[in-house]
Amino acid sequence: MKQFIMILIIGIGSIQAGLTQKYFTKSASISFYSDTKMEKIEGHNKSSNCVLDAATGKLEFGSLVKGFQFEKALMQEHFNENYMESSKFPKATFKGQIDNYVILDPSKNQKINVKVSGDLTIHGITKKVSTDAILDMKAGKITANATFPITIADYNISVPSLVKDQIAKTVSVNVSANLELLK
Repeated sequence: MKQFIMILIIGIGSIQAGLTQKYFTKSASISFYSDTKMEKIEGHNKSSNCVLDAATGKLEFGSLVKGFQFEKALMQEHFNENYMESSKFPKATFKGQIDNYVILDPSKNQKINVKVSGDLTIHGITKKVSTDAILDMKAGKITANATFPITIADYNISVPSLVKDQIAKTVSVNVSANLELLK
């Protein structure tokens, strides 16, 4: 009887280990674009963390706000000090789930369209967001891509009236992550 219980415990542990396949990267890319008649502003961060649980569809991103790079140093300074207040709000995060999730099999070469929903926290404000994403699975790896709009006023990001025409009210955010099995 003890052997049966031990085999059952080991078997359940093996199943659980097989189902909790997490895919991870420290180099996810997050970019945003503000495009107006007056000025085009782009910020790029290529050092964001991302983890995807292939068994549950849970997904998390984390990014240091100071990690965003700009074409002009003055833009970067204004972004960190005046708009994002990155010393006060150092991180932006997303914690969510693939909707209507079906267990992923990264060993199969396939590309699937999914909807992702969750909580996006920027500038100390958390809002529910939902967007379409593409998961491309090849050779045991997962590439995730998504684009979605963010209304800056929703996150209490103030824009001085002097430059309000230079910054779009809604910016486009692009996310790309090349994920590998976390070992």
